[in-house]
Amino acid sequence: MERFYKVIKRPLITEKTFDLIEKENKLVFIVDRLANKNKIKNAIEKIHNVKVIKINTLITPKGEKKAFVKLHPDNSAQDIAIDLGIF
Repeated sequence: MERFYKVIKRPLITEKTFDLIEKENKLVFIVDRLANKNKIKNAIEKIHNVKVIKINTLITPKGEKKAFVKLHPDNSAQDIAIDLGIF
């Protein structure tokens, strides 16, 4: 389980991420720069016990890797955000 926490560094909290959580059932995380989409997906699914549909990643101007995680409709991004202390 500890290896999954090395992939996912922290959730990203901004006004835009609140909109994504509410409207698109997406969460945004800062992840390890070397992690690929499969590693990110596995880590999110194991840590939060959810089903991930899609992941988009990008490198920020600060050099961090940002992952946009779209959850299955059966899973609520708001519930995960509450568990993480975001909401």
